[in-house]
Amino acid sequence: MNALNWSEKQVLVAGLLRSLGYKTRVSDAGPDQGKDIVASPDGFGFEAPRIVVEVKHRKGSMGAPDLRNFIAGRHDLDKGLYVSTGGFTREARYEAERARIPTALMDLDDLVKSLLEQYDKLDLETQQLIPLKRIFIPAGA
Repeated sequence: MNALNWSEKQVLVAGLLRSLGYKTRVSDAGPDQGKDIVASPDGFGFEAPRIVVEVKHRKGSMGAPDLRNFIAGRHDLDKGLYVSTGGFTREARYEAERARIPTALMDLDDLVKSLLEQYDKLDLETQQLIPLKRIFIPAGA
């Protein structure tokens, strides 16, 4: 997981959202106004829910100012997902809880957990980013 670059992490998160039944649009490289991915039932963001995702691949924790900026750029009916491989400060978690729009935070542990839970439903492109093989071990040996 740590070997993936920032654009591969975006593709991974978009793949996770597709495995949950959403269609996704990933922003091109460069300034994206705080939205790396838009996920919705129709793929254009017209049908609710519209989930706007920001993906940060950093070692350090994301703070409250980063989260406030992300939330400020959202429409009232948006849902927010902020992914940070470096985690979040306590203040950032507080900002997410009191945000005017529903905002979920996903750190590296949450991302790995979601990947393992959804792996069998991921498309081939996403599975190729992190190839895994299921191994069965007899219970009660």
